[in-house]
Amino acid sequence: MNLKTKMEEVINNSYKNMGGIIVLKNGKTVYEKYFNECSAASTLHVFSVTKSIISILIGIAIDKGFIKSINQNVLDFFPDYTVKRGEKTIQSITLKDLLTMTAPYKHKTEPYTKYFTSDNWVKFALDLLGGKGQIGEFRYAPLIGPDIFSGILVKATGQSVLDFATKYLFSPLEIETKSNVIFHNKEEQMAFYEAKDVNGWVVDQNGVNAAGWGLTLTPADMAKIGQLYLDGGIWNGKQVISSEWINESTKEHSRWGELSYGYLWWIIDDEEHAYAAMGDGGNVIYVNEKKNIVISIASFYTPHAQDRIKLIKEYIEPVFEDCV
Repeated sequence: MNLKTKMEEVINNSYKNMGGIIVLKNGKTVYEKYFNECSAASTLHVFSVTKSIISILIGIAIDKGFIKSINQNVLDFFPDYTVKRGEKTIQSITLKDLLTMTAPYKHKTEPYTKYFTSDNWVKFALDLLGGKGQIGEFRYAPLIGPDIFSGILVKATGQSVLDFATKYLFSPLEIETKSNVIFHNKEEQMAFYEAKDVNGWVVDQNGVNAAGWGLTLTPADMAKIGQLYLDGGIWNGKQVISSEWINESTKEHSRWGELSYGYLWWIIDDEEHAYAAMGDGGNVIYVNEKKNIVISIASFYTPHAQDRIKLIKEYIEPVFEDCV
């Protein structure tokens, strides 16, 4: 059995929630396949891959002068926010603390139900930011904390997150994210997780886009994002985002056990400068700069999804790393 046959056997047997996979080597598509009645046009909810897109947008906002520095305090962008009595930590939290997941929060477990029923996700997150925890200790915020970045982008740019993303990132890469998506009930939200034909970005009741989840992309869209980073931020000869931001955001700034974290990107291998955007269900944008490989995997949500990085390192990369 050759390596490619083995790879496809493993995918078919153990990764049954996959929607599509694309492998780019030296900027060229060397593998593209779809599953579960998906096609090249299918848009899937990529969950926490959204965070890495937000990281890109923060970098662009800094490049364009909308944001001065990641060392700015979060509250600089929310002058009308009323700090809760006795709160002494939130005042010192910076954008960098949020980017590296080293900001403290007051809740012990994620209050998902209260979050989803809240009208204002940015304020909900701000109300939970700070407390008695230490700034600098890694605490992964899967859902709630990143929304603060949406508020920051809106305040800093005067545009919605989707409009800003469309102008400076999606349009240059010919990624079409059609509209905002708003849920009126839990059933609509659950259907969104399983959809392959909804194109957009989830918003709260105030029309502010979610930052930790909620974006839909095709596997090709995801691969374009990876290739943009592999090429130092240049797309079709145009500098979309600075190479300085890419380098800084894809190196280790914090750690969670054995895992390294950049600015809303997971660092996979320092020596190969491999890093990934990862979301629930097994959604991945994987970039390996040494091997000049980009791999995108779009998946439907399933609890306890099989490890995509293991799949990539053990079965996918070996097939394509020597392609010319």
